[in-house]
Amino acid sequence: MNQPTGPEASAYAAMIAKARALLPQLRERAARTEELRHLPPETEKDLHDAGLFRMLQPKRVGGAELDYVALVDCAELLGRADASVAWNLANLASHHWMLAMFEQKAQDLVWGRDPDALIASSFIFPAGRAARVEGGYRLRGSWPFSSGVASCEWNMLASVVYSDDEADGIEYRIFLLPKGDYTVLDTWNVAGLRGTGSSDVEVRDAFVPDYMTIAVGDLAGGPTPGSGVNPNPSYTLPVFSLFPYVLSGVALGNAQACLDDYAEVARHRISTYNRAKLSDFQSTQIKIAEASAKIDAARLIMRSACIEAVENARRGRIPDMTTKTRYRRDGAFSVNLCTEAVSMLFAASGARGLFTTGVLQRQFRDAHAINSHLAFNFDAAGTNYGRVALGLPSENLTL
Repeated sequence: MNQPTGPEASAYAAMIAKARALLPQLRERAARTEELRHLPPETEKDLHDAGLFRMLQPKRVGGAELDYVALVDCAELLGRADASVAWNLANLASHHWMLAMFEQKAQDLVWGRDPDALIASSFIFPAGRAARVEGGYRLRGSWPFSSGVASCEWNMLASVVYSDDEADGIEYRIFLLPKGDYTVLDTWNVAGLRGTGSSDVEVRDAFVPDYMTIAVGDLAGGPTPGSGVNPNPSYTLPVFSLFPYVLSGVALGNAQACLDDYAEVARHRISTYNRAKLSDFQSTQIKIAEASAKIDAARLIMRSACIEAVENARRGRIPDMTTKTRYRRDGAFSVNLCTEAVSMLFAASGARGLFTTGVLQRQFRDAHAINSHLAFNFDAAGTNYGRVALGLPSENLTL
């Protein structure tokens, strides 16, 4: 992986080294993580101690303030050991980045109490219903897929804001709530990404002050309410255009681990039926070539999008809708490539992959769980890109 250059290069290298050092113990805990359905306490401690949760947090509160591509790179590394750990790490780290775009008062409230505080999320806007009241909003709703929520002190919940005046239309907004304002529902019994603890949350009726909310329109690229205290261009990136890359590195690391494991077995395994070496089979060689090509292409796509976006932000350029929909298109396409690679290697492994004592079946389940996220639905991302390319308006209201 190509490292950044310039003043942040040493900080980036140190963060990558810390992530890499965790891989052996994360592999050892992977089965237990699945059994628990959430990250083990010792894994959370390791991630905190390494500073990985704070990789994108502003330096002014002790964060590393790395470039956005660090999310892809660190998630890829941890994904080689356990996709569930990588998923939660990338999710929760990205919320420090997003909080830096809120008003300073919100930042001070969260980080003033605890700069290590973890923030969960659910960005499913129709799941909530909010109404404007004096000084803020009243919020209610029930949101699925709030990853790592049991470990978090706060939650970013997306909602539609309705008005009594139909002429005002509706607004998309994100609300930051303390854990006392929502209830966690233990619903996470799933086939893949079992260790992420992505349970539902419910808000019956909460008051959220103005300063603890942010409009989606303020996250579309360019200065944000937090820009006054966080001038780094990374905090002016278009959040939902780049949303796939928060999690795409997880698919990349999981696929790379699957390929590495398959190649290692093929080097030494003898066919059960004719005692031939698998490494001598042309079909084995072709599978390795095709899977590695898909994975390498996916990595290049993911990292290039993140690096391009940050470079444009440094130059003060706000991406147009064609660029934004391209980011979404490429985020979905690159993860689909990773899923295809894992599926191909799983099929090529025969009955060996069926044993629950092996890692291949978990890699297969996790790959398809990752791909089930709406951000990686190529039909949706591709359709919207095609619409914009043909001169039609975008159907994604978050862009």
